[in-house]
Amino acid sequence: MQRNTLGRTGLEVTPLCIGTSTLAGFDAVYGYEVDDERAVQTILAVFDSEVNYLDTGNNYGKDGLSERRIGEAIRRRGGLPEGFVLQTKVDADPETGDYSGDRVRRSLEESLERLGVDHLPILALHDPEFMKQDGFAPGGALEALIEIRESGVADHLAVASGDVQVSQRYLETGEFDLVLNHNRYTLLNREAEELFTKARADGLGVLNAAPYGGGMLAKGPAQQPKYCYGERDESIAAAAFAMAEACERAGVPLIAAALQFSTRSPLVDSTVVGISKPERAAETIALLEVEIPESLWEELEALAPNAGI
Repeated sequence: MQRNTLGRTGLEVTPLCIGTSTLAGFDAVYGYEVDDERAVQTILAVFDSEVNYLDTGNNYGKDGLSERRIGEAIRRRGGLPEGFVLQTKVDADPETGDYSGDRVRRSLEESLERLGVDHLPILALHDPEFMKQDGFAPGGALEALIEIRESGVADHLAVASGDVQVSQRYLETGEFDLVLNHNRYTLLNREAEELFTKARADGLGVLNAAPYGGGMLAKGPAQQPKYCYGERDESIAAAAFAMAEACERAGVPLIAAALQFSTRSPLVDSTVVGISKPERAAETIALLEVEIPESLWEELEALAPNAGI
């Protein structure tokens, strides 16, 4: 698999990054449960694949369930594969909502212990749009992250958010080397395009998460009625059904078009995709090999809800 340079970090990563919120026991969100052994085997399958990039977060599951499962997989394998890039995110306290600088430090300590590592190439500020405190204030989250980077525990900082405006505000500080946005750059939604374009011009690494829009572009709009984990509006539903029909006529799986929309974009370095079974690693990689005619891309572009705007 090809490697892309992750902006000014210089890190070489695969165009696929495996996300792990799907391994965190969020059955109310995803509609299924994943037990410990299946989760560990899924991570081990990623380690044995061509993919060299894994994303997790402190609040993925109760008591850091996703991180603990990843840590177990790392222990079983005897360490991370050579050249593998592991990133996690700091989060607010799940009980109190505290997102102070002190909480950022504790979040990192918890993650390092769960993962069984003492260093991270990338550490992300997660969901700052929901902060109760001012992340920019003295003693706040941003100051703590800078101290962590300067200490050498984390090499590069990322901002990971679904809010485009909040992301841009943090990027404007010049302290972040990467941006991760989810659900806003898909076949059905281009809200993050301007954010990604500016990040690319500034030499930042760009990570696009959730290209399936919370599953609808993977399972199909008939099987998954929600978009971005919530109710879809009529324009999204109509476009999704029309895109599914166009893909069927072309003999192309909708899920392959949804994934390649992101991986073929010159704005995106790596696309974060969640998987929940060991076999999904190889199946997701295989989606990159599906041949999609240019005529279908043109049709899908014309069917996007914001086409012509």
